[in-house]
Amino acid sequence: MRAVTRMSLVDQAISRLREAIVSGEWPVGERIPSEPELVGTLGVARNTMREAVRALAHSGMLEVRHGDGTYVRAQNETEGVLQRRLQLADLLEVVTVRRGLEVEAARQAAERHTTDDLARLTALSRSPDRGSLDHRVTRAVDFHNALVDASHNQLLIELYRAIIGAVTLGIRQATADPGLSDVGTREHEELLAAIGDRDGDRAAQAAARHLDPLVAQVRARL
Repeated sequence: MRAVTRMSLVDQAISRLREAIVSGEWPVGERIPSEPELVGTLGVARNTMREAVRALAHSGMLEVRHGDGTYVRAQNETEGVLQRRLQLADLLEVVTVRRGLEVEAARQAAERHTTDDLARLTALSRSPDRGSLDHRVTRAVDFHNALVDASHNQLLIELYRAIIGAVTLGIRQATADPGLSDVGTREHEELLAAIGDRDGDRAAQAAARHLDPLVAQVRARL
C-alpha cells in the first residue's frame, strides 16, 4: 500500500473548476472565463489549467470550441456521460426513455405537487399557441420540464435534465412532422385534472396516453 500523497495541482484545479460548475456559478450553456483569467485566478501554470480543462471536457462537463472558448456542457459527470450516450441514440430510444421518466414523474407530481406547481403547469398548458415551430417546441419542453419538477424527486429531475437536449430534439422532430403527434392539449387537460385531484394512477395513465401514440408511430417507421 502506497503512502497518501498531497493532491496534485492539476487535481486541485479540476476540483475548483468542477465546484464552479456544480454550484451553478458557471451555468450550463455559458462560456467559462478564458485561460489567462483562470490561470490568474487560480495561480497555476497554463499547462496545469489545460490539463484540468481537458479532464473535465473528457468527463463531458466542458466542451472546448476551438476559436470560440470553453463552454459548460453538463453540471456533473453523470449528465455528461448521458449526453455523450444520447448523441448515439435514435429517436425511438429517446421517446421510450422519455415515456418512462414522464409517466413516473406524472404519478409523483400528483402526489407531491404544490399549489405553485399546479399553477405553473396550468399556465403553460393554456398559453396561447403562436403558431411557429420554435414556440410550439419551447411550449412543450417547458410543460414537460414543469411536470418533472412537480414530482419533487431530485434524482428523477436530474436524469430528465440530463436528457433534455435529446428530448427537445425529439419534440422538435415530432412537432415538425405531420405524421407524428406529440403535443396534445386534451391529454394535458386530463393530466392536469388528475394532478389536481392528487390521483397518481390517473396521472400516470394520462401521461402514458400522451406519449404511447408517439412511441408506436416512431416504432412503426423502423
